[in-house]
Amino acid sequence: MLNRRILRIKAFKVLFSYAENPSMTLGEAESQLETSCEATRSLYLFMLSIIPYVTREAVQRIESAKGKFNPTEEERNPNMKFAENAIAPLLDGDPDLAKLLSKRKLSWEPYDAFIRETYDSMVRKEYFRRYMDDPVRSLAKDASLFTRMFEEEFVDSEALADILEDMSIWWIDDLAYALSVCCDTMRSLAKGNRWDLPPLYRSEMLSPRPAESDKTFVTKLLRTSYSCYDKFFPLVAASTDQWQEDRLFTTDTVLIVMGLSEAKAFPELPLRVTINEYVEISKFYSTPKSRSFVNGLLDRLSKKLIEEGEIVKTGDFV
Repeated sequence: MLNRRILRIKAFKVLFSYAENPSMTLGEAESQLETSCEATRSLYLFMLSIIPYVTREAVQRIESAKGKFNPTEEERNPNMKFAENAIAPLLDGDPDLAKLLSKRKLSWEPYDAFIRETYDSMVRKEYFRRYMDDPVRSLAKDASLFTRMFEEEFVDSEALADILEDMSIWWIDDLAYALSVCCDTMRSLAKGNRWDLPPLYRSEMLSPRPAESDKTFVTKLLRTSYSCYDKFFPLVAASTDQWQEDRLFTTDTVLIVMGLSEAKAFPELPLRVTINEYVEISKFYSTPKSRSFVNGLLDRLSKKLIEEGEIVKTGDFV
């Protein structure tokens, strides 16, 4: 489930916490990382489970319209395609999914207003109208519809952001990624596969599995970054004479320390790959000028440490 980009981000957030709170032990840092990783899977489960709720909202509205004193012809003979979609029963009747949702206390029951808002938004969209107008019913078409829902209805929703923030401090910034995994699930269900809980790490989904798992990668990255922080931080500070002192405690510094630590921990990983990863992360978590700052300083300090033998790269991976 979690790829190395998001694992780097999670390790970065933990290291940033350590930079702000130097009393944090390595054990506490690793525990925080593990909690953060598992929280993303919980967010995936929560968002996936919205499908039966939105479906029930459609059914309730149809039944309510039929019960009117003088329903219209359309209300007496409604289009039942969405209300009878094949995806909702698959998820609603899955005992493993139900057990996980119950164990993690994940439910949309308190958020009926958001369910109504989501349904209202969907029915106004062109993708929903095309789906309803298509006379062909299939599991694949139902899955495609919910894929569009995950892609279009949630990322910019302030109401959803408020719900997620109240539910878990670990869900900040993880929504888009969790939704992408929901879309992966829709594609799997469209092929007739039964729902199954995705492995926590992407490497566990590959066949054959890589020699080094993603869990091993991110654990080694965090441990190296933690142990090398006091060694690499002064190098960053000494290279930023023109910057105000308080800037040394921003995300840029943590990203550079992590980049140096990754270069040290993984001799076989090309230096340019590492630098590019932290430059990309800086685009989302730091200032507009951070891209060039992180890129330039990480490149210069990495090469300096390679020359000094502190960082060793194998083969042509410099």
